[in-house]
Amino acid sequence: MASLTDHLTDLVDDVDATLLFSPASSFYERFADDGVEVVVVAPDNDVDAETFVELPLPFDNVKDRIRFGIEGSMDEGLVSQGDEVACVASVFDGGSDAIVRVTVDEGIHTGIYDLFANSRAEPSVIRDVFEVAIELGQKGQKGKPVGALFVVGDAGKVMNKSRPLSYNPFEKSHVHVGDPIVNVMLKEFSRLDGAFVVSDSGKIVSAYRYLEPAAEGVDIPKGLGARHMSGAAITRDTNSTAIVLSESDGLVRAFKAGELILEIDPEEY
Repeated sequence: MASLTDHLTDLVDDVDATLLFSPASSFYERFADDGVEVVVVAPDNDVDAETFVELPLPFDNVKDRIRFGIEGSMDEGLVSQGDEVACVASVFDGGSDAIVRVTVDEGIHTGIYDLFANSRAEPSVIRDVFEVAIELGQKGQKGKPVGALFVVGDAGKVMNKSRPLSYNPFEKSHVHVGDPIVNVMLKEFSRLDGAFVVSDSGKIVSAYRYLEPAAEGVDIPKGLGARHMSGAAITRDTNSTAIVLSESDGLVRAFKAGELILEIDPEEY
């Protein structure tokens, strides 16, 4: 019968790369001469690692943290399809205490790295808007499915390519999307027509905006309607990110540069 040591040896045997999530300097140095590609995934490269993927958010969920690290490593060309990677992370506070072996597969590539790392808006703002859309998808509006469109970043250009459908409840205000009370307001206003416009720093610039970008040449998956088309088109004409909750199928989708980059089922989030 295999011992615990044997099992742990199998877990790290013949891996193609090791991903270290926010390691201490002394811990990182132990891997320097291991002969295996070592990628540090952290908010800052405090250990001066040669290969580094920036982690813009803490991702309290370890699975999300690992997925982000792998996606970032794939996008940076550090790992590729079929590679076996050992992910060393912290589950509890106090240092690296867990090892997860993952086979790199395109199925892991959801688009979350591109969404957070390469958007104009601050990562925390993208996260806050994303969480509002996820919660709306899970709970709906008073128990009924609801659709919503949030355009995040490059707010000046977005406002120039849209017009008001009604009174803007956020005019001359200085509220931010991360405020819990404001989130309640966003959920309430989402039942009405129009898009929310959010600045790079998270200030809610407007609600009830009718987007007017040119839709010619925008290619979105079949079955998606006007809300998705206008969201995709505005990101092609501006440097914004659109996060769309579909009323019909309940999925949350993100668009950048006119293309769909992320699709998530809120019930599985």
